[in-house]
Amino acid sequence: MGKILCATRGGETSYHTQDAAIALAKSRGDTLIFLYVCDLHFLDKSAAPMVVDAEEEVCKMGEFLLLMAKNRAADQGVDAETILYEGKLREELIKAAQEQGATLVVLGKPTDPESVFQLESLTAFIAEITSQTGIEAQII
Repeated sequence: MGKILCATRGGETSYHTQDAAIALAKSRGDTLIFLYVCDLHFLDKSAAPMVVDAEEEVCKMGEFLLLMAKNRAADQGVDAETILYEGKLREELIKAAQEQGATLVVLGKPTDPESVFQLESLTAFIAEITSQTGIEAQII
């Protein structure tokens, strides 16, 4: 039995990825772990008191989105775990995959032209994950 690590941002745009990861875990008998990375680097140029409040709120939102993903999995008969990391997405995703003992990392295919990742850069990131960790990674 393996472990699937599914990075998620939550919300409607992530439902396809979550459902695909849930189906994959169910068909393979793997453990499913949803990961949310609280990446607050966009706040680097903001006023310090405001940053503290925003940091806490963004991470609370991440916890809520993870709970929603876990509930979606439960509704489909899969018991999922959730983890929240803080930092830069690329670094934290690789760290989480290693620390959690993932055998597969799955990321969602970008559907919006304004997505954080475009398909070309996401494909390169998938290759980077595999080359740095030896863990299989795929876009679903």
